[in-house]
This record gives sequence, C-alpha cells and structure tokens, in this order.
Amino acid sequence: MGRVRRTHVEGEVVNRQQTHRLGLVGVALGAVVVALSASTATSVAAPPATDTRGFVDSTARCAAPSTAVAYGYTATSRVAICKDESSGQLQYRGVRVTDGARLILAATSTNRGYVAENDGITYTVSSNALVISSGSTQIRSESMVDFHGSAPSSTSGSSSSTSTSSAPSTSTSPTQSSAIPETTTPSTPLPPPLPAEVGAR
Repeated sequence: MGRVRRTHVEGEVVNRQQTHRLGLVGVALGAVVVALSASTATSVAAPPATDTRGFVDSTARCAAPSTAVAYGYTATSRVAICKDESSGQLQYRGVRVTDGARLILAATSTNRGYVAENDGITYTVSSNALVISSGSTQIRSESMVDFHGSAPSSTSGSSSSTSTSSAPSTSTSPTQSSAIPETTTPSTPLPPPLPAEVGAR
C-alpha cells in the first residue's frame, strides 16, 4: 500500500511538472507570436515621399529642366524616367534602396515600356514592373508597389496611368544633373546614399 501511495504521489508531481512545462512552452510561444507580429507591423514602411519630379531626396528624381514622365517603386527599387524638354531625351534614374546603389542611363520608349541598357543588362520600366534582363534571359522582375505616369504594362500593349500618390512633398532636393546621360562607372567613389535611399528594407 505504501508503494502504491508513493507512486501515486510521484505521478502527481510528474503531472504538475509537465503541466508547468507546458505552461512555460505556451508562454514562450506567445512571446514569439507577439514578437513576430511586432516585427511584421514595423517592417511595413510608409511610402516614400514624392512630388511631380519623382522621389524626394533620391537619385530617382528628375532635375529641372527635365520632367518626370513616369516614376514608381518596388519593394527594393525606386525608378524615375525623366524627359529633357529641350532635347526630348529620356533618362532612366534608378536606385536600389537596400544599399543606395544608383544607375543613371539614357532610355528609350518602346511598346514594352521605358528601356535602358548597361553592359548587356536591360532595365525595362512598365506600369506594373521593373524587369531586369540579359539578352532574352530575365534576371529579375520586381512588381510595382506604386506607379505614376504613363507606360505600357508588361503584359499588354495598352498604356496605363495612375494618379495614386504618396503625400506630396514640397521640400527641395539637392541639385541634380539634366537628362544628359551620366557615366555609370565613375572614376571616383560615389557619395553616400541620399536620405531617402537608406534603410527602406
């Protein structure tokens, strides 16, 4: 009888320990869920500030006398297509926001969208995507989160225009060059990324 009672008491202790452990596991899982929820909520950043010339404080912005004929952003890039009003030349101005890498190239308008080429790599900006390809091989397609202006969509030949915009900003940006193509491989190191090009992950 003493052995049965002892086993019964030990069983209750084991059950209490297991219940306590399950409670701790539940608390730990709850903390993980809360942490993940907070991280997801904070990773959704506000849209970048824009105005009629493109993205404020960004390389993806047209300098006077050029005007933005189109601009948009993806999860990792910002692009603006600028037109020099006096010459009619188009310019692609793109920036990768994770590290501030910039690319400024002459561009053309095609039925696929605005196209810029650099060392065999083609950048095509349409109303729904930024497509990067090498020859006929697509390297990457980044869906547009927001697009302003007029450009064919990459899935149809029709022109698309949106008027959705972030809160317009009237702040001035640093002076930028006109739509004349700039060298893409500078002989001196590039300056640090502009404020709008850092930390948008």
